[in-house]
Amino acid sequence: MPRRTVSKIAEGAVAADELKQEFPRIALPVRPPYPPMEAKAVAEIPRGENWQYEPKWDGFRCLAFRKGEQVLLQSKAGQPLGRYFPEVVAALQKLKPAEFVIDGELVILRDGQLSFDDLLLRIHPAASRIQKLARETPATYLVFDILVDASGKSLVQLPLSERRERLERLFKKLNGQQSIGLSMATLDYRIAQNWMTELAASGFDGVVAKELDCPYLSGERSAMRKIKRIRTADCVVGGFRYASKGGEVGSLLLGLYDENGLLNHVGFSSSFAAAERKKLKQVLKPYMGGSGFTGHAPGGPSRWSTERSGEWERLDPKLVCEVRYDHFSGRRFRHGTKFLRWRPDKDPRSCTYEQVQSSAVKGGLRVLLAA
Repeated sequence: MPRRTVSKIAEGAVAADELKQEFPRIALPVRPPYPPMEAKAVAEIPRGENWQYEPKWDGFRCLAFRKGEQVLLQSKAGQPLGRYFPEVVAALQKLKPAEFVIDGELVILRDGQLSFDDLLLRIHPAASRIQKLARETPATYLVFDILVDASGKSLVQLPLSERRERLERLFKKLNGQQSIGLSMATLDYRIAQNWMTELAASGFDGVVAKELDCPYLSGERSAMRKIKRIRTADCVVGGFRYASKGGEVGSLLLGLYDENGLLNHVGFSSSFAAAERKKLKQVLKPYMGGSGFTGHAPGGPSRWSTERSGEWERLDPKLVCEVRYDHFSGRRFRHGTKFLRWRPDKDPRSCTYEQVQSSAVKGGLRVLLAA
């Protein structure tokens, strides 16, 4: 994970719905906003002949739609991304196939490592700044799936094995376009295992396993698995506690949506330096006075902690942050979490319990107890 610095604590602190705009019409069988296929978190890499393994890149998920000179980029949450990555739009316009829909990840390399911080810097209202950053730290689009081919035919009903073959054929025609790359894939379990350690120093985030015989299931998680090197979760910031002194932010109060659509308080993150706390208050100010948690809400201060104030401020539940955690049980984080970064590309409603309650954890303990 990239290191967080004080100067960047506010970068990317934008609600997903603030980025949403209407997409222009594009004459393709698959059109934005189109929910991408998603992955379910599990503890271990699945084994078997029906799995394809890919690197899990530390970037922004992105669907790219092209029809002639028209190119549209869409985030995982359905937001337009084209204005933030003009160099990628230009690169896609230069490709020989004039019609396609592809799925991949936007990444930025800095000093040989993936830099999520540089991606967050792109989410900025000033076009001049975006253009400057596009020249200084150009993004790369790593493609791992194809939904519409160069003849305008939808491929979403084809199994992954056939879509991958067609994607590789497409890339043979791209003439080494540097900003567009084909993401690696393997059927070898041992190679996928090695990726978890060998690529860690480059900012690699884990492994994604996909069922070879499965069609492209828009918005579903049933045929993909993700295995992260560290345990992280995307949480909605439903409120914050004040620090015991100074009136600054003491901790962010984290929430996850349950099966009934209620936002429940599941823990907190307080890993902030003094200078960061001051910046955080300005970041959170526009969201103060919102609905906060609609399910289980925070109580008073812990009886074990006399330093933390019991007062807390409700926020409009629109900001999403990624946190690192060590243990989740009883529908909450058992210890404080570490704030990693903001996720403006994530829809708050996608922050559910499913990401912290993987099938391996749910079923594994029951099996052990029954043995």
